[in-house]
Amino acid sequence: MKGDDTSEADRAEQWNRPTERPNRTNRDDDVPTARAMSDGGSSADDADATAEEEVDDAALAYDGDADDAPAADPGDGTGSEPDADDSAPTNAVSADTLSVDEATVADAAASTDAASGAGGARAESVDLSDPRYYLNREHSVLEFQRRVLHEAMDEKNPLLERVKFLAIFTTNVDEFIRKRVGGLKQQIAAGITEETPDGRTPREQWREVLSEARSLLERQSRCYREEIRPALDEEGIHIVDYDELSTAEQREVRNYFESSVLPTLTPLTFDPAHPFPFISNQSLSLGVLTRERPGADLTFSRVKIPRNQVRFVQLGEDDRYVLLEDIVRANLDLLFPDVEVVDTALFRVTRNAEVRRDEEVAEDLIEMIEEVLEERRFATVVRLEIERDAPEKILEILRRELELDEREVFHLDGPLDYRDFFELAALDRPELQLPDWTPQPHPRLGTREDGRPIFDVIRDRDVLVHHPYHAFEDTVQRFLEEAANDPDVLAIKAAIYRTASDSKIIETLIEAARNGKQVAVMVELKARFDEENNLEWAKKLEEAGIHVAYGTIGYKTHTKTSLVVREEEDGVQLYSHIGTGNYHSETAKQYEDLGLLTADPDIGQDLVRVFNYFTGHSMHRDYRKLLVAPGNMRERFVDLVRTVAQRARDGEDARIVAKMNRLEDPQLVRELYRASIAGVDIDLVVRDICRLRPGLEDVSENIAVHSVVGRFLEHSRIFYFRAGDEDCYYTGSADWMTRNLDNRVEAVTPIEDPRLQSRLDEILEMLLQDTRNRWVMQSDGTYERCRERVDEATTDIHATFMESAREQTTRH
Repeated sequence: MKGDDTSEADRAEQWNRPTERPNRTNRDDDVPTARAMSDGGSSADDADATAEEEVDDAALAYDGDADDAPAADPGDGTGSEPDADDSAPTNAVSADTLSVDEATVADAAASTDAASGAGGARAESVDLSDPRYYLNREHSVLEFQRRVLHEAMDEKNPLLERVKFLAIFTTNVDEFIRKRVGGLKQQIAAGITEETPDGRTPREQWREVLSEARSLLERQSRCYREEIRPALDEEGIHIVDYDELSTAEQREVRNYFESSVLPTLTPLTFDPAHPFPFISNQSLSLGVLTRERPGADLTFSRVKIPRNQVRFVQLGEDDRYVLLEDIVRANLDLLFPDVEVVDTALFRVTRNAEVRRDEEVAEDLIEMIEEVLEERRFATVVRLEIERDAPEKILEILRRELELDEREVFHLDGPLDYRDFFELAALDRPELQLPDWTPQPHPRLGTREDGRPIFDVIRDRDVLVHHPYHAFEDTVQRFLEEAANDPDVLAIKAAIYRTASDSKIIETLIEAARNGKQVAVMVELKARFDEENNLEWAKKLEEAGIHVAYGTIGYKTHTKTSLVVREEEDGVQLYSHIGTGNYHSETAKQYEDLGLLTADPDIGQDLVRVFNYFTGHSMHRDYRKLLVAPGNMRERFVDLVRTVAQRARDGEDARIVAKMNRLEDPQLVRELYRASIAGVDIDLVVRDICRLRPGLEDVSENIAVHSVVGRFLEHSRIFYFRAGDEDCYYTGSADWMTRNLDNRVEAVTPIEDPRLQSRLDEILEMLLQDTRNRWVMQSDGTYERCRERVDEATTDIHATFMESAREQTTRH
């Protein structure tokens, strides 16, 4: 495997960040459990002594787990939840009890009370608004993409898994360029000069991001040419250049082109009689220069490489393939007869996805979304990828007509666009792939054929489902399907953010309406890149007579919740599902997510309030148990962090472990810094964006930031707080980002069952012990891969939980 050609020092210099290392970068020798403090825990000094080293959203097909999990108890089954009398903590408390009085919270927030001790005095002397304490959001995203690309470079991964990560990386970077770079370009055009918390203007970020993205894409190209393609050759999978084909093969391919490809091509010429052609977003195109006779002017034409054709054209029965664009290029004489084809260049454009409308003045949200989808097709071009040896004439035309700055042009060695490499990764070569994984039945729920109604199981005790280890179809989907066909169910409500294009969840809700249930569905039309799919489903739901809400003005609905209202002997009972992942059967096989199924009446009543907001117009700010954004969530999380910090100042056990996709909110970053200064031991497992800088002396030396990148996409959110002898657990849909806390509708639920708390402990502990997929952030924002030790067994969180799920199924 080849390393990164860009040194850590170079990257730090480029981003104007120091390169000092944190004191604690790993927990391999003495990993503290989520409850370690009750046994004395591990101090910052312990962490120094055990330092070592250590890797996403979603718009990708990417989706990573571990090693020697404790045996699961057959009674509850989501991993290893013990019986309450065995090892369940007696000090676990209701989430709402972990608090201090308002005066204490105010003291903790200010951190200036002399009685708070050294931690308070240090906090008072540190200006936590200083930009040097914050990492840049865009840089943090690209560091995550660097970790994703490493999966393609890692020789320990099966070869076709590495090929798959080439495609994943392209998908991720495409989305980043469309959303984030496109947004920065809009800000520059609008004259915005406001600095981010890390002290950068939009223009500074735009320049740095393009430079860093170019470096990563060049590294991807080298990885393919120097590592992946030779390795494929060794395994008998050959990507053949057209010139390498025999005369007979070229004749066969030309016949294929003429019969199957040529009829689908449409050359678009740019000359005085024809305007410059529209070039669709992310389409692979061939720029062609022709002339009618020697000495005549050159004419530019664009030929789109069709996406509805196979990209890897197989030669005979062997694993030999030639790329479709090479076939088109080699047979242009059939497309441009009676003219000379002088030169060609493959290129690809990326258009801005940041097309927005003012919801406050939109008369019809559906019409507004349809307009956004249409405008996105014709949005500003924000990047041009083009072959490195492209003729200057083609480059000059494209730059001028697309109005591109030189920085927006990426000269790359081919092939361009690795998204279609998913085709190659799916070849029937199991020895070059990871073993197939089939999600297993939940030990308490079993399968549909086991007979016991799901509502009886949930009423007995809360159920925590863990995807992709537990089958979505036998848990969440079954929850809604049984509700749709249960004569005692009165109503079903669900919030849909993303779902599959052939969603059985939607079909189930339609079936429920046909069965006479009251059904209300919140379909978020503003789920980026899923607007069209959601719009279609919303129309089908309405046609079935279902009450459909299309979103909320000013907010994006991101919560993953559903509610079932059931008539029972002792009255109406509420059954709730609060999850971290979408109601999407396909991503549930690739994304790691959690979901709580509960009959807790307080949680049910909280969801009633949330769903009434979706279909009504007023939002509650107070809830019995749930943390709901934009209601009480921000305030509650801040109070929880401050409470733990105050307990640390008082000399009590204090610990925070938080797992999320992104940590971006400046206020929560400051609160975590204050907690670290107070002496709280903090572990953050953050998949990608992280503004916080760990390991800074006197500020964040008690904070370690980890990132896990592997087979499955880590997507769940878990929040654990230890304050004295009290433990508090939450899970739900929200990251610690400003948009989640203030601009989205989110729901996070407490986990109060000791058995389920033990399962969350197990997940957090395994994440911090992982030696296969874990990376540790350095104080300059770069990451170091956790080193696997030759004298110890590798700990892989994904492998561990797969094996645990299989063992549970075997036992049952």
